[in-house]
Amino acid sequence: MSLYQRIREETARRADALWAVASALHADPETAFAEHRAAALLTGEFEGAGFEVRRAAAGLPTAFTARSGEGRPVVALLLEYDALPGLGHACGHNLIAAAGLGAALVADAVRDGAPGTVLAVGTPAEEGGGGKALQVEAGLYDGVDAALMFHPGVYDWARAPLTAQEQYRIGFRGRAAHPTGNPTEGIDALAALVELFNVLSALGRRLPEGSHVQGIVTQGGTATNIVPEYAEGRFGLRALTTAALDELAAQVRTAAEGVARATGTTVTVDRASVRYEHFRDSAALSERFAGHLGRSGITLTPPAPGVYLGSSDIGNVSGRVPSIHPFVAIMGADGSDHTPEFAGAAASERARRVLLAVVEALACTAVDILREEGLRDRAWEDLRRARV
Repeated sequence: MSLYQRIREETARRADALWAVASALHADPETAFAEHRAAALLTGEFEGAGFEVRRAAAGLPTAFTARSGEGRPVVALLLEYDALPGLGHACGHNLIAAAGLGAALVADAVRDGAPGTVLAVGTPAEEGGGGKALQVEAGLYDGVDAALMFHPGVYDWARAPLTAQEQYRIGFRGRAAHPTGNPTEGIDALAALVELFNVLSALGRRLPEGSHVQGIVTQGGTATNIVPEYAEGRFGLRALTTAALDELAAQVRTAAEGVARATGTTVTVDRASVRYEHFRDSAALSERFAGHLGRSGITLTPPAPGVYLGSSDIGNVSGRVPSIHPFVAIMGADGSDHTPEFAGAAASERARRVLLAVVEALACTAVDILREEGLRDRAWEDLRRARV
């Protein structure tokens, strides 16, 4: 019996158990950094299979690693399990967690003591908290040869067009006054903030493809009969690449400082979120995964030109380790994630079929990475080119 056939049979044997995990996570959603029951469920599954589990990995209470084997090469399966406030698993992270669990268990079961390590990484707070980015900073992916995960979606795409993003808090400070009693003594901080919105609107018309700034007012004064002494906004920045994001952030800072000089205010510009880097795809690994998934009848294609699907902290991992992040559809392209409809799709019969197909393809890809030095070499070369 071929190795891939053994993987197929091992996946089928575990099908009901993996779907039970996906369904349990779906029925009990927990938001970023509060995924305590999800982490307990998943680590319990790994411990039951004989993996060495480390909880609170990288100092994050709901993160974990589960390891089987020793030494290089090391292939990591990444698990996301946080949900969206008010929407539950409307991004399908219950399926990502179950897929990473299943692929790690299946790959370990069929490798027959082959050298290397199967590493599962529980990655909390993808939805805004940047769990993977924090794990990267803590060195968790040092010594890893490949990082594999998938994402449910509305397209069947071999790679993820994910942009870089971060948020900034910009505050202007002026001087309070009565708008009619002593108007000339006031310095209107809110007027400065409004002017920054105007400047950024003009800037937006000449930004390159994929770059934009979106802002909201978070503080605008305390009463209509007081010239606002302090006003603050929060601004989300996106760009196609991490380098372009750095350039955009510098432009926003320059604009804020210019407005402050023009209005007589002072300004503070502070990063208000973890920075998500853009995703760097490993073509060698993505092509191998797509080939394995194709045997289930799911054909992955390149993403549509000019279509970008937001940002994710997998981008931070992909800048250090050869990585894949394909999208596999669990509903039609007329839908969207982050909706109640997508939350429903994440518990559907189609989602179950996708989950099992992805587990098989991820496990096949993981075993290939452990067994084929040439594949690992090509993956690292992909990353070296992406860093240029």
